[in-house]
Amino acid sequence: MPRIRGVEDSIWVGDAMIKGTLFALSLVLNTAVEAPPLERDTARMQMSPQQKNAVVQPLMRSATDCIVGAVTGDAKFQASMGPGDINELIVTSMESCIGQMRAMIEAYDRLFGDGAGEAFFMGPYLEVLPRAVTRQVKGNVPAQ
Repeated sequence: MPRIRGVEDSIWVGDAMIKGTLFALSLVLNTAVEAPPLERDTARMQMSPQQKNAVVQPLMRSATDCIVGAVTGDAKFQASMGPGDINELIVTSMESCIGQMRAMIEAYDRLFGDGAGEAFFMGPYLEVLPRAVTRQVKGNVPAQ
């Protein structure tokens, strides 16, 4: 253990202590965040379907809100567009909302099992997305 002789030495000791503490904390956090699959499965099984859906809802809302924002922000968007035209804008807006989509899919996988997120996204989510976006953009468009 180094001896503390002056201010410079005590700063070094303090700096080393801070770095060591941060390193130890990062190891603990990595262990806590990356739980082994068995622990994740146990936690997932203990949640009710309502609890799982409550976790996923904000992520679904965020993904849908991103799509709505991208559609209404598109230069091609007009209030008089029909659902088919809005669907085209939805498709083109997917790329700009990939982060929100991935977060929703990954959360769904964690909660409902591997592959469940993609199945949900490709099925029920995309099935209702055009109606949800159309309803929101028609309600969010100012009168002209």
